Order: sequence, then structure tokens, then C-alpha cells
Amino acid sequence: MDDFRSLKCLDRFQFLFKRFGIDYADLRKILQLKLTMDQRRVPTIFNMNGAKKKEGNQFLKSLWLYGLYGLILIPFLFFGDHYMLQMSLMFGIMMFFLMTSMISDFTSVLLDVRDKNIIGTKPVSKKTISAAKMVHVSIYMSLLTGAFLAIPFIVMIVTKGVLFSLLFLGLLLLNVIFIIALTALVYIVTLTFFNGERLKDIINYVQILLSVGIVVGYQLLARSFEVVDLTVSYTFSWWHLLLPPIWFGAPFEWLLGQNMSGGIIILSLAAFIVPVISIILYARLMPAFERNLEKLLSHSGTNKKKMFRPDNLFARFVCFDREERAFFRFASLMMKKEREFKLKVYPVLGMAFIFPFIFLFNSFSDGSFSEVGQGKTYLTIYFSSIMIPSIIHMLKYSENYNGAWILRATPIEDPISLHRGTIKAFLVKLYLPIFMVLSVVFTVIFSVRIIPDLITVFLAACLHTIISYKLLNDETYPFSQSFEFAQDTNTGVNILLMLFAGLFALIHFLVLSISFGIYVYLGILLLVTVVSWLVVFRKTGGSRGEKQA
Repeated sequence: MDDFRSLKCLDRFQFLFKRFGIDYADLRKILQLKLTMDQRRVPTIFNMNGAKKKEGNQFLKSLWLYGLYGLILIPFLFFGDHYMLQMSLMFGIMMFFLMTSMISDFTSVLLDVRDKNIIGTKPVSKKTISAAKMVHVSIYMSLLTGAFLAIPFIVMIVTKGVLFSLLFLGLLLLNVIFIIALTALVYIVTLTFFNGERLKDIINYVQILLSVGIVVGYQLLARSFEVVDLTVSYTFSWWHLLLPPIWFGAPFEWLLGQNMSGGIIILSLAAFIVPVISIILYARLMPAFERNLEKLLSHSGTNKKKMFRPDNLFARFVCFDREERAFFRFASLMMKKEREFKLKVYPVLGMAFIFPFIFLFNSFSDGSFSEVGQGKTYLTIYFSSIMIPSIIHMLKYSENYNGAWILRATPIEDPISLHRGTIKAFLVKLYLPIFMVLSVVFTVIFSVRIIPDLITVFLAACLHTIISYKLLNDETYPFSQSFEFAQDTNTGVNILLMLFAGLFALIHFLVLSISFGIYVYLGILLLVTVVSWLVVFRKTGGSRGEKQA
């Protein structure tokens, strides 16, 4: 096995591990094995689109992309001496990227039960196994953080000086420790109170809420500052203690900005103390955490047969033949049951629900409730459609993709009915609930006058869905590929399709300036949507006519 540079660097701190009763030789061997496994080829058992196997550690090869993302931090370094604002925003953005990566990429490592089953049967202490798991995550988080901040840090040294940069490095270390420990502590609490299959669902929902909560927290962070005539002011409020990015911005204001106010000092102390307490708490709870991981192997959930299934009712209402109804129910169950699918899609749905409100609430700061109600800001509901291409793209992936062979083996009369049923399941089960809730709230705010506009938005979303499916999934069976290939996509096409929501919103805004223009646009949109559906999902002559993914 290779002797990795990260392990050579870790060797210099082996005395710390020994001091805490960890067998460093065993720890190093476990990490060497894990890092070697990370470099192995990704197995392609059932690749229906002919994608080639990839060699090497794909995470390391993707670090350049995080380096590009890091460029968005550079403008904040030119905010002058507004330390509290610029550093709170920088740490807010960093925590967004790092925590979402932690949730999406490293949760499987934290909740991996294989170490207990394989290494735990050997003469290796539980403390060493737990430490290896945490160090394994820390190595990759350090690489990700380094890639994300490499260029901004160089700019920081040039523009802010060495002292500022050293303080940033120290707080960055505490920030990464806090993110890892916080995520682990959330799972520890979850593992404590739930069992078996129910636990797996709860963990999935926790991951989703964390992803959505990060976005909401970022909005609260931006609202903690007031900008009047280009002058930034900050006033401490008790609820700022709930926003970690402000903690890490406060020491710059305290030590470099010479702000000795009580609020700034309290926030600064939180930045230094809370990460240390969280990692100590995690270390203390780690043995119980490892014991509770056994619950993930439990299958104590019971499958009760429901007398009434809403999916059957929806299928009869929106589908017009037997095969299409069957595939509607199949797609609905896949979207409901698959945890990996929900983990990747539901946070996007949550953001699609939140973003219209975020931009709507911004308008309330510029006018009264009645003034906003008479305006056109209800068009912010188009932000709910931005997520459509991302979710349409995910419809072709599944944890159980190996079973997709049955779709090719089954004598389906009309193979396109599989696609039609899947698209209708997406619209009815995922998009429509969010759109209906948004519509009710927007109708309360803007009155029933916007009902024709809401119908227009829904038709635009249907057309957006058809276009996205045609360009992204037309030649691929739904749920037929491994999630390992979810990143193998044409990013340019996805971004272009996301911009379609803005295009529909712009056309909608322009037709509002024409008398009865919304009704003419609604009719045209209805006609185009129906024709597009008939063309894209026209019936074929049998299963042999279906393009193989």
C-alpha cells in the first residue's frame, strides 16, 4: 500500500494520539487501508449509458472545482475595515460549502458500520477505530478546505497582512473542528432516540434539514447587518449567538478593529470555546455512538399494509392507461422509499420552497404589506422552478439500479409510458405540493387576482419539465444508473435549463404590461405545453423500440 503524504504529516503528531490512549500503529494502518481503498476503481456493475470506469480518487480530482468556488470569497476581502461584516460573510459561505460537503460526502463514513464488523473483531481498541474514522474525515475536510481557500488566502496575505491571515488560519481550524463535531453530535443524538428502519429515515430527514437550515441561516446572517448610505453598522442581539459565522467574524472586530463592546467579546469567546467543547463532547460520547451504530443494522420496522393508497387515486386521475398508471406508482414509490434519492433531492426541494419567500420578504423591507400586495413580486414564485432540471436529472439514478434489467426484459406495450408515468409522478408528488403551498400563501398576500398568473406559472413549470427531460433523460430509463455517476453530467446544459425559469418569468413580466396579455400568454403556453408533451412522449410500437440507456 502507498505511504500517503497525509500520513507522513500525521506521524509528527503521533505523541498526541498516544497521550489519549490510542494505538498509533493500528490507527496508521487503518488509515492507510482506508486511503488506499479510496483510490480504487469505482465498480461499474450495471452502467446502462456506457460510461467508462474511472480510476483513482475522484474526490481528489474534483478539488480544482472547489478552488473555483473559492474565488467567490475574494471580493469580500476588499470591504475595507468592516471586519465583522466581511469575515462573518466569508465564514458563512465557507460553512455552507463545507457543511453541505460534510453531509453529502462524509456522512457515509461517520455512519459506516463495516469498521465494527471487520476491524472490531480484531485486537484493535474501539477508541482507535473511532479515532481512525474521525481522522479519515478530517484528512478529506482539510484537503477540501485547502482547495477552497488556497487562492483567497494568497489574496488575503497580500491585502490584509500576515497578522490577519494567521488569525484567520487559527479560526479556520476551529471552524472545521466545529463543523465535523457538530455534524457528528447531531447524528449521535439521532442515534440515541431512534431505532432500526425508523432511524434511517430520521437520519435522512436530519441531513435534509441541515442542508436547508444552512441556507436559511445564511439569510439571517446577511440580515444581522444594516447598510445605510454605504455605511455598515452592527448591533449585537441575543439571537446572534445562534449564528456560528458571526462568532468567527467577531475576533477580527475585537482584536484588529479594537471593538471592546460586550457583545463582540461574548461572540469572540464563543468562537474559541464552543468548538473545543464540541470536540471534547464528541470524544466523550464516541463509545456510545459506536454502540448505537448497531441500530443501523436493525430491521425492526414493520410494513403495514395500507387500506387506502393515495398513489392509486392520483394514478387514476392523471394517467390514461394501465401501463402508465403502473409506472406512476413505481416512480412514486422509488421517490418515496430511496434514501439516497431523498438525500440528494429533498434539500433542493426545500430550497425551492424557501427561495420565493426569501426574495418576497426582501420586498417587505421596501414597502408596507398593502403596497407589496398590489405589486408584481409574486413572480418570485418562479424561483421554485429553478430546481426542476436538477431533480429531472436525478430521476435516472437509484441505489437499486441493478434491478433495472427488468425494464428491458419486460414486454412493455408502450415503453414511453414509463417516462410519462415518471414525469407525472415527479409533478404530482414533488413539484405540485410545494407549488400549492406557495400558491395559497401568495394568494393570501396578493389576493385572488393572481390566480391566472399562478396557472401560467404551473404550465410554464410543466413545459420546463418536458424540455429538461428531453435534454437530460430522454435516452435513459428512469432509476437505471448508479448514483456514482450523478456528477457525470453536462453542467452547461443544466445551468442553461435552470435559466429557463428566469426566461419564463421575464416573458410573464412583459405580458403583464399588455391588456389581457396574461390570458393570451396562458392560452399560448397551454397549447405549446400540450403539443410538446405529445411530441416528446408520443407512443412507440413496443419495448424493442425503446432506446437502451
